[in-house]
Amino acid sequence: MRTSSALKASSALPSLAAIQAEIRRRNDERERERVRLNADSIRARCIRLSGFVREAWHVLQPATPYIHGWHIDAICDHLEAISDGRINRLLINVPPGTMKSLLVSVFWPAWEWTERPSLSYLTTSYSEGYVKRDSRRMRDLVGSEWYQSLWGDKVRLARTAEISFENTARGFREGKPFASLTGGRGDRVIIDDPHSTETAESQAERESTARIFRESVPTRLNDPVKSAIVVIMQRLHEQDVSGQILALKLGYEHLMLPMEFEPERACATSIGFRDPRTFDGELLFPERFPREVVDRDKVPMGSYAIAGQFQQRPAPREGGMFKRSWFEGKYIGSAPAGTRWVRHWDLAATASKSAAQTAGVKLGRMPDGKFVVGHVVTTRAEGPDVRKLIKATAESDGREVEISLPQDPGQAGKVQAADMVAMLAGFTARAEPETGDKATRAEPFSAQCEAGNVLIVKGTWNESYLDELCLFPGGSFKDQVDASSGAFARLAKPTAPQAIFGRYGTA
Repeated sequence: MRTSSALKASSALPSLAAIQAEIRRRNDERERERVRLNADSIRARCIRLSGFVREAWHVLQPATPYIHGWHIDAICDHLEAISDGRINRLLINVPPGTMKSLLVSVFWPAWEWTERPSLSYLTTSYSEGYVKRDSRRMRDLVGSEWYQSLWGDKVRLARTAEISFENTARGFREGKPFASLTGGRGDRVIIDDPHSTETAESQAERESTARIFRESVPTRLNDPVKSAIVVIMQRLHEQDVSGQILALKLGYEHLMLPMEFEPERACATSIGFRDPRTFDGELLFPERFPREVVDRDKVPMGSYAIAGQFQQRPAPREGGMFKRSWFEGKYIGSAPAGTRWVRHWDLAATASKSAAQTAGVKLGRMPDGKFVVGHVVTTRAEGPDVRKLIKATAESDGREVEISLPQDPGQAGKVQAADMVAMLAGFTARAEPETGDKATRAEPFSAQCEAGNVLIVKGTWNESYLDELCLFPGGSFKDQVDASSGAFARLAKPTAPQAIFGRYGTA
């Protein structure tokens, strides 16, 4: 039995909690002294965001050494462009594990507060858990001994809830799950992974997320002119939020960095950035993801996940009925003299943003018998605007380019076709019914592509054209493929006599 003196001695021993508190106190004291002695040089290195990331890393990841990659500088430079007011819409597509959430959702807002503590942030992700995680990270960083020792005269936390907090300059951060993004505003709206990898394949979930992005996000800004929106994500589907931004041409600066470099997709942006990699397959972040790790991880992922999450194009690079490798080395500056040209139009029924588009593909047959895609034009206009585009394109192409139009079945289709051909008086135009489904019609053109008999004239439309081809027949849009098939079908026929081919009107 313990004596009363032993019990008293035992009760006098410090508890584990007290020991831990003392350790923290001593560590904080050492940190204060270190920062005090080096404050000016630390602040100087933190003038740039990438320098701030290096200096602040130990606060959030004390047990993990910092590993730098050039892509970190690239992301930081584009975020600084927002801070400087040079851009206010930014889309970043990078693979998982490349520090995207820490850079955009944690370090950048904390860094901006060192100069502009009154800024407000509305942050969101598909998962409430991730919203809370990054909110805690930023709160802990701003409230840390390191940060307060350097910028505590400007930034002190006044309210510190888990998912939202505020400083004494009235700057705040508020977090919401993306599905609940119907309230709140900020000087910065940060959207970090609006889609889940588990639900992006669900059409209903995907369309709901895209609708929220289109309808709710633009109204969440404090200043519709100067406030900024940053979307950072990996690609999960051709119609994910990134796909919406690109397809609708919403004016976002696009920083796209695939895990393995694809020279034909080298990213360049308006702030002077260009992907510095030089050879096909060169890795993005070999310091963290060396070749053996990337190859190991690709095995269980499969081609679709690799294409989206690693390569930032939500379809296998090799495609389905059409493969990108068929067009490697097939780009030319211009077609040779003597090429016979046909532009075929695939006409959409509506101008809805989610529906098919009208596409006109100019395809040529060269004197050596090979084919060349010379130009592609697309629009989501309808009615008179489509007619104007077809007429203007015909005038731009010249009278030597034949015009091929589809004729829908029934009397209404015949009337529409006759009206369209009459509008093109003076040009060689013909409308014919189409038979078979789109995939069947595409097979002859696909066979020529596979045989290496199809070249492409270099142009700004090349990438979107090949993207649609290589998604076919699984992609949502098939208009450029169908227009190519129609032009090929016309070119595959022998040149018809003038009367049979149908020259309407006079030159």
